[in-house]
Amino acid sequence: MPNLAKYLLVGSIEAYSGKSATILGIANQLQSRGIDFGYGKPIGTCLSESPTDDLEEDLRFIRQCLSLPPERVQRALLLLDADTIHKRLLQEDRTDYYRSLVESPPIPDAELVLLEGPGTLEEGSLFDLSLPQLAEAVNASVLIVARYHSVLLVDTILSAQKHLGDRLMGVAINDIPSDRLDTVQTIVQPFLEDRGIPVLGLLPSSALLRSISVGEIVQKLKAQVLSCRDRTDLLVEGIQIGAMGVNLAVQYFNQAHNSAIVTGGDRADIQLAALETSAHCLILTGNLAPSPMVLARAEEVEIPILSVDLDTLETVEILDRAFGQVRLHEAGKIDYVRQMMDEHFNCDLLMELLGLERG
Repeated sequence: MPNLAKYLLVGSIEAYSGKSATILGIANQLQSRGIDFGYGKPIGTCLSESPTDDLEEDLRFIRQCLSLPPERVQRALLLLDADTIHKRLLQEDRTDYYRSLVESPPIPDAELVLLEGPGTLEEGSLFDLSLPQLAEAVNASVLIVARYHSVLLVDTILSAQKHLGDRLMGVAINDIPSDRLDTVQTIVQPFLEDRGIPVLGLLPSSALLRSISVGEIVQKLKAQVLSCRDRTDLLVEGIQIGAMGVNLAVQYFNQAHNSAIVTGGDRADIQLAALETSAHCLILTGNLAPSPMVLARAEEVEIPILSVDLDTLETVEILDRAFGQVRLHEAGKIDYVRQMMDEHFNCDLLMELLGLERG
């Protein structure tokens, strides 16, 4: 049976650029326009934690968010983990993954298949599944999601154009600070479009989308939860360190919202001050138990207290890495993504470029 569906491969230049969020937003708009679509992620990066679901985590998440039936989801060809890479390097795995993708059965009745690409243009090359190879295998158009760091972003986008050629359908620029939006609109976007690269979305920075849950912090730090175990779904937007006098600490803590405050387990004064702020989490270092007064107050104000067997520097380094690898999987982010994409992504242009116009 011939595969008549069009393919849109959503890729990126660097990992954690916002591919899943972009796909979720696009899919939501396609659903509202009556487009029949499927979803796949050829290279998996994280096996589902559900004991009853062996789907890759992003596949499971997107399927659940969009209420897709199982036949509308293509399973990953491989899970990109250390064991899989090791077997490939030892030539114990000689699977022709490129051919497997070419011969994948079509998703029934789909007009469009959204494929989530690897983290970079080159990732997956060991298995002949780099972004350009994926695009060639399924004859896909490519949308690049690029996180804004500076105007030098144009260098990497132009490099991507050289690798992808005519398959590059356009870009969405993500995580743009509010004070850089005018520059992107008036300089970067016209520059790219003059070079044949349509800009389909200019997506603003969001503290919510960069946040991580207290539960994820618990996992990253291997922390012990001392209070409010039912509040680990709270989202943390940043880190503050409480290592100063209590008067200065109060002023400092009040400058941020929804933060994780890191302080020593022996600093009861700082801990009590932190509990009177809008913090979403208090992390005590040194594996020292807080006083009963601190624990009682934490329960009253419903702020989780975590205890870690780490010093402050180690704790902050781990949290910094966690904030740099944020995933979309917290439920509180989904509605925001849909709203943001509705406002800042040109789905009409996407459909035109894909030839999916509705008469």
